[in-house]
Amino acid sequence: MTLGTAVRGPRSPSPWAQAWWRFCRHRLALAGLAVLVLMVLLLIFGPVFWRVDINDIDFSVRLNSPTLAHPFGTDDLGQDVFARMLYGGRISLAVGFAAMLMAMLVGVTIGAIAGISRGPLDAALMWLTNLFLSLPQLPLLLVLIYLFRDKLKNVLGPELGIFILIVVVIGGFRWMPVARLVRAQFFSLREREFVEAARALGASVPRQVMRHILPNALGPVIVTGTIDVAAAIIAESALSFLGLGFPPDIPTWGRILFDSKEYLDVAPHWAMFPGSAIFLTVLSINFVGDGLRDALDPRRTM
Repeated sequence: MTLGTAVRGPRSPSPWAQAWWRFCRHRLALAGLAVLVLMVLLLIFGPVFWRVDINDIDFSVRLNSPTLAHPFGTDDLGQDVFARMLYGGRISLAVGFAAMLMAMLVGVTIGAIAGISRGPLDAALMWLTNLFLSLPQLPLLLVLIYLFRDKLKNVLGPELGIFILIVVVIGGFRWMPVARLVRAQFFSLREREFVEAARALGASVPRQVMRHILPNALGPVIVTGTIDVAAAIIAESALSFLGLGFPPDIPTWGRILFDSKEYLDVAPHWAMFPGSAIFLTVLSINFVGDGLRDALDPRRTM
């Protein structure tokens, strides 16, 4: 070592590396993530190998129990339940993630504006948030779907129109907790030393928000997002079970459950598999959310 050469100590891991290490210590979260990844891979690549058409009708095998030819059995029309679940699972998960992204976008935007502003604008945004929180969600969901379902089906088609309607309706009633959480995080973070230092150096308000405050407020928002995915999947399944979701020829998991309710005594497999898929998906997402909550908690150490 020559003179003037600084002695460098061991490089400390980055905050994201520490968060991943803490996440890996949560065994249930890892198991949930593994199940979720396997399910997504099955839904994406399953139809490539399982080339059974979801609308193939064969009355000779109607309501059959699971066999090698039909691993999940058949429905009342002799259609393959496994093929229909592969098709419908992509729609159910897409609805969950799309509704979550919409709720995150609206909630973070409103919460950030309310958290960085003071006075009448903050009060007005929180009044709007509390108004939406006080609305009865299920009756409004039913009314909105009744009012706009046929119009969107005629304009965008039965699948895309209903998809957009359900995503907008579910996401439109999930942004309020995110907005309140982000607002509270902004109130706490905007008085911290690093934000005051940025303000003293002449950083504009948008730069303070995007560069210093918002990145430090995203931890709890990410955890809330995982919960919103599970809630959106359950909401879509409930709407489809009530017959208010996708049309009968689009087999989401909730729609398969709705179609099977009259045959529970003679074909329980028809309801067991989509019900189990919804249960495993929601449980896995909740476990991942628990792991993210622990991993993104700055008070936890390596």
